Amino acid sequence: MTGNGVERRLAAILCADVVGYSRLMEANEEATIRALSAYRQVVDQLVANHHGRVFGSAGDSVIAEFASAVEAVRCAVEIQQHQETQSADLPADRRMRLRIGINLGDIVVEDGNLLGDGVNVAARLEGLAEPGGLCISANIHEQVAGKLDLVFDDLGEQTVKNITRSVRVYRVLFDNPICASAASSSEPPSLPDKPSVAVLPFTNMSGDPEQEHFSDGMTEDIITELTRFRSLFVIARNSSFAYKGQSVNVGKIGQELGVAYVVEGSVRKAGNRVRITAQLIDAATGNHLWAERYDRDLEDIFAVQDEVTNAIVTAIEPTLGSAERDRALRKPTESLDAWENCQRGLWHLYHFAAQENTEAQSFFRRAIELDPNFAPAHAGLAYAIYMSFALGFVADPASVAGEARAAAQRAVTLDSDDALAHVVVARVHLMLGEHDAAIFACETALVLNPNSAMAHFCLGSALTYSGHYEEAIIELDEAIRLSPRDPMLSWILTAKALANIAMERYEEGLEITRASQRQPNAGVWAYVDEVAALAQLDRIEEARQALERVRAIKPDVDLNFVVSTLQQMRFVGRELYIDGLKKAGLEN
Repeated sequence: MTGNGVERRLAAILCADVVGYSRLMEANEEATIRALSAYRQVVDQLVANHHGRVFGSAGDSVIAEFASAVEAVRCAVEIQQHQETQSADLPADRRMRLRIGINLGDIVVEDGNLLGDGVNVAARLEGLAEPGGLCISANIHEQVAGKLDLVFDDLGEQTVKNITRSVRVYRVLFDNPICASAASSSEPPSLPDKPSVAVLPFTNMSGDPEQEHFSDGMTEDIITELTRFRSLFVIARNSSFAYKGQSVNVGKIGQELGVAYVVEGSVRKAGNRVRITAQLIDAATGNHLWAERYDRDLEDIFAVQDEVTNAIVTAIEPTLGSAERDRALRKPTESLDAWENCQRGLWHLYHFAAQENTEAQSFFRRAIELDPNFAPAHAGLAYAIYMSFALGFVADPASVAGEARAAAQRAVTLDSDDALAHVVVARVHLMLGEHDAAIFACETALVLNPNSAMAHFCLGSALTYSGHYEEAIIELDEAIRLSPRDPMLSWILTAKALANIAMERYEEGLEITRASQRQPNAGVWAYVDEVAALAQLDRIEEARQALERVRAIKPDVDLNFVVSTLQQMRFVGRELYIDGLKKAGLEN
């Protein structure tokens, strides 16, 4: 005891949570409450049988401590086996399945509550488990290996929320059809319902064994950074490294690991220079979707590793998204599942036209109908609604704000670790002129995924509208660096032009906005920025001609919406910008 009712000790902590509890309650509240009560009685009894103690429960979750790691794992296995047996005769959508995580760590007992890092890690392990599954930390694995008749799958080092260090995770494979690893079955695993990728160990072509650490480290870093994108399914390090040193057959690897895409590469060192190559391959066809070569000086080997890792990761993620949209387009509409409807929605959204936006919203709503708990569909719907306002298809944000806000918040509620969901929340805040809230949501997204170009773009936009122009340009430049081929590149450049115009850097703004016009998917703002910059340079006749070009290029957009949009978004520098439009002859 340490005094004041606080006690510290080492313990095995079990955290369990019901999968889809809110959905079960919504579908049949009374039946779910009965099932939960029965489940809690079983859990309490099994914990007691294994000399453990239930410390807390909140609704569908349970926290228990054990003096023995072996007893904690035995208890968890029995809980999962019991739940699977009890649910076997129920329809799939009515089965109550659990996720369980177990960690061995230092805990604090204070006034009857179980606290501390040991508890936090256990909770994060629970979040990594599959429905009906069990994940344990490396220190638990050390205690139970060889003592229990169980098979363990090493998932490697995992980055988890609010834990600064990485956590080595093992998945327990027991005789359960829900938890069985694809590796334990003769049948190849099916593709996940999102882009799936395996990063093979980069080949060391230097002839120098010392460079093996560099090439392996490069591979591990790419895997770690890709896992930050919640939209991707990434094969763990240990499974990928099983192919190290082997002759690569990409199609076979795709089948064995159950992935649609494979990343492979090589490292070659000569003197103080290193050449790194990487390519992204469609496992089914063998087609190269993306390839790049990086030549660098090795003054700081770790800086080079970080730089190239980020470059590769931020090129792969949007390429995968584009490939998935192409896949979805090849299927008939009536056969699309929730993920594919979401991809079709994005395909229409990125055409930046009124009818396309309407189509995009329809596909997102269809995805939500198919799976109400599919966070990307809610995020997509909110983003499409925001874009309908930003593009001038909806004049009054108040008319759509309610649905946009509800969809964005639903996305975050369903997956609070998804950086994109927080970006969409920020976009809705921007639409309503809520700059501080938008900046906070963007910063949250960047904590979750520092490599998200969209989060940097959104933060740059929010900083621009709130008058922090220099900071905004830094964020926008980072977005461009991270995703130089982004489908939203014209929009990123447009935001940068807007910040320059607001700082009265009209020549810079003019140069940037013309660059944005040369990009695919250039929106109306790319042309309107040009009008404002020319007018403020007193090139009035050119400004008027530019205004006429806007009307010709974007005939479906009422240009007066530009002024009203700037007012509604509470853009700090709007007066200077609007003055330029008026000089060019825009009347409102």
